[in-house]
Amino acid sequence: MTRTLACLAALIAVLPAASLRLAEVAAQDTSRVNEGVRVGLEYQPGVRPGLVVLPGPGLDSVRAIVRRDLDYSDRFEMLDAGTAPATGGATGTINYGIYKLMQAAFAVEFSEGAGGVTARLHDVAASKVRNQQAFALPPVTDGGFRLEVHRMSDEIARWAIGTAGIAASRLLFVSGGRVYRIDSDGVDLLPLTPAGQTSLSPSWSADGRQFAYTQLGEGRGGVAIQDLSTGALSPVPGTQSGLNITPAFSPDGKTIAYAHSDETGTDIFTANYADRCCAQRLTVGRYADNLSATFSPDGRRIAFVSTRAGPPQVYVMAADGTDQELLAPFDFGATGASNAPEWSPDGANVVFHREVDRSQQLFLVDVAGRRLRQLTSAGRNEDATWAPDGQHLAFVSDRSGVRQLWIIDVETGRVRQVHTPGAARLPSWSRRLGRTAAASNP
Repeated sequence: MTRTLACLAALIAVLPAASLRLAEVAAQDTSRVNEGVRVGLEYQPGVRPGLVVLPGPGLDSVRAIVRRDLDYSDRFEMLDAGTAPATGGATGTINYGIYKLMQAAFAVEFSEGAGGVTARLHDVAASKVRNQQAFALPPVTDGGFRLEVHRMSDEIARWAIGTAGIAASRLLFVSGGRVYRIDSDGVDLLPLTPAGQTSLSPSWSADGRQFAYTQLGEGRGGVAIQDLSTGALSPVPGTQSGLNITPAFSPDGKTIAYAHSDETGTDIFTANYADRCCAQRLTVGRYADNLSATFSPDGRRIAFVSTRAGPPQVYVMAADGTDQELLAPFDFGATGASNAPEWSPDGANVVFHREVDRSQQLFLVDVAGRRLRQLTSAGRNEDATWAPDGQHLAFVSDRSGVRQLWIIDVETGRVRQVHTPGAARLPSWSRRLGRTAAASNP
């Protein structure tokens, strides 16, 4: 039981340690409470193009959601069209002159017709439509309406800057022992696990149709897979005894990595979930703890946490358990405990949290060069998870006085809060959700 409690403590907290010394510290987050305050080197963010969502009759819900989505992408300077007339001018379509004076690079226009809602992206400087598409949206009252509009927003972002947005993605998190789901813009909250059951460590499958989590009770924790469309549960083979925590899907969805704890230590195992068999042990703790596995995007490597050298630190190994080595550099006796790694979508970085001056802050480690970059400085910040664009992270912070979800743009350091009814922990961000996954809306 002592080892079990220690393993749980490693999951939901970090061990105390001394202050951190870093040779390389990059720019850190700028909360909107402390606008303009950054620690370390100053960012020189790229110029964000101005974008205006044009006014018009009807479709107010669509306009409001799209405008917020594009704002939350952190890739545009959102401009207020006010009551400026959308039409007129030399083109006979929209009044490009007005929007040029506003220094808008793009203008988004919506119209409604037999084919659905048509979105048009206007190139203001060129005075022409850059792209347009009709989207078949369900009724506003339909449970899938918002996600379809989010998908529209992501497509508009792709038209403008060549990269889709993150609106059509969702977050899982734990509050009060239940797993919840919420849209990336902080709307459409939905509980997924029953009240009265302690659920921990949710993790999305790559296709967004399932998630894995730990069902905790009576000193045991089994890993289960829940189907989002039906609510059906499937146990992961080999996890029905002892304590099994921190599950993670492989990129192909066939394998589940998890940590199993007993009186000799905590070790990482994998199970072939696709074939419902064949648990494989990847680490041998020998009275150390190894947990919090995260697969690289190509599925060939696993980053994880180990206490083999003392306080928890971030290590990396091949997916079969070979070639284990330290990933995030630390100074023994001076560097704090590190926990909760997660591999970036491009495979270039791993994010984790580390103790700094008796608090927790987010760090990135460059996998190739092993260079460290500190991302946060305000409050206690932990349990980071990547957005599908590889540019944003969701994390837990107490900077507002309560542990809540926050999102940071790693390029600029801008942050925003995702309000939840209670304290939030252990978030997991989905990939962009396809229509099959989008239909999973219990």
